[in-house]
Amino acid sequence: MATDYTQGDRIVRYSPAGSSNSPEVWGLYEPESGSVQYICADPSTRKAALIDVVWDFDPKNAGTAQDSIDHVMRVVEQEGLAPAWILDTHPHADHFMASARLKERTGAPTAIGEKVREIAELWRGYYHMPEAFDPSRDFDRLLADGDTIELGDLQIRVMLSPGHTLGSVSYVCGDAAFVHDTLMHADAGTARADFPGGSAGELWQSIQEILSLPENTRLFVGHDYGTDDRDAPAWEATVAEHLARNPHVKAGTRKEDWIKQRTERDKTLSLPDRMLAALQVNLRGGRLGEAESDGNHYLKIPVNKF
Repeated sequence: MATDYTQGDRIVRYSPAGSSNSPEVWGLYEPESGSVQYICADPSTRKAALIDVVWDFDPKNAGTAQDSIDHVMRVVEQEGLAPAWILDTHPHADHFMASARLKERTGAPTAIGEKVREIAELWRGYYHMPEAFDPSRDFDRLLADGDTIELGDLQIRVMLSPGHTLGSVSYVCGDAAFVHDTLMHADAGTARADFPGGSAGELWQSIQEILSLPENTRLFVGHDYGTDDRDAPAWEATVAEHLARNPHVKAGTRKEDWIKQRTERDKTLSLPDRMLAALQVNLRGGRLGEAESDGNHYLKIPVNKF
């Protein structure tokens, strides 16, 4: 059973290993963007993967901070874990990824899905920066569908799960799957599919593949914003729980009904307020562009394109 504790005003939720081929998981809630950061660890060797960690960014003053990184690293240190991988599921639209900074602090390699190359090509056009972004340089490994990486005595399998972006991946480790911006919590539904390169049809297929995992698989989602009936953040539910009660994709839902519902809902949503800043950082592996002659870094924001 998952248990909660707090560090300051931050929630940490521990999900214990369920079997010999099962990881321990810590979820760490980042309240400003509603993001959930994860630590996935092999109980026997204490090797850990740090997944979708946030580098804090305040869009009001374009300032960065490392509070969320520090929060994750305190748990790593308290639990005696050894970071072996720094993983991102996709280039995030609502926060800066912490990959480069975590690599500086831990020495662990960074990885993301290989289709990030196609996402980079897409956004070079939106930013009118034809020479920008080199994911092969800025990530240590680009992962293909079906690839596996070692985590101590456990393995992490890569599942291509596009729809939210064209190159999103999920990470499956034993009975735990980190499914990012596909599903929301089991009482909240599914994630949006209207960003550049997104596709409601592809997201439906990705969700069906996730829900085809064994029913006891713990699904860990990328975000939570609460519901009308729930204020406390929630992010873990099994495949069986989603099939039983997810209001968008429970068992018996028809593809055409879901696509219609998802598409109509997405038309009402505005862009995340960090998106146009975040993509140009995240497509550099969580790095700012080169400093200019005055020593400062600058972001380029397209006007009237969205």
